[in-house]
Amino acid sequence: APVNVYDFDHTIYPGDSTLDFWRFCVKRRPSALLALPGAVLAGGLFKTGLLSREAFKARFYRFLRHVPGVEGEISRFWEENLSRIYPWYLEQRREDDLIISASPEFLILPACALLGVRGLASPVSPETGELLGPNCRGEEKAVRLRRAFPEENIDSFYSDSRSDAPLARLAGQAWLVEKGTPRSWPQSWWEATK
Repeated sequence: APVNVYDFDHTIYPGDSTLDFWRFCVKRRPSALLALPGAVLAGGLFKTGLLSREAFKARFYRFLRHVPGVEGEISRFWEENLSRIYPWYLEQRREDDLIISASPEFLILPACALLGVRGLASPVSPETGELLGPNCRGEEKAVRLRRAFPEENIDSFYSDSRSDAPLARLAGQAWLVEKGTPRSWPQSWWEATK
């Protein structure tokens, strides 16, 4: 049977879970701020096109090196934040749902487990912040879906981002989620890619 596929951040979760987790860690482990100057510099270089998205993310994730017992922090984070998942999603959630996110696996997969659904996300070491594979974004999301679940067909796909056009094209129906409300995928976005 066809499945429903969802992006996570700004789609079923209101905000950026990675940034929220960073804020959560900084409050509890102020030493995580030691990685901030490098992340800010990398962010500037990324914005001007001098640094790849992957290189920027790897620099940003270095804060994890200052967070001992990161798995416990992730559990505590979701204890506090899972209730923020949009009600529209919880009302239509199915056990065969698939969440595909560019955020790190170490953060997204525990949320998927708590929601009782499947997930794919970017492979990142929770201890060092190193990227362990390609960032799961844009075309890579479609690649990961085909590799992990070659038999699956997408009934409905939900995302807030134009970069998810490759997955939208694979779906029977695509929905753009804005401020927690799904509506039809904009016609002009079908050709959108990177």
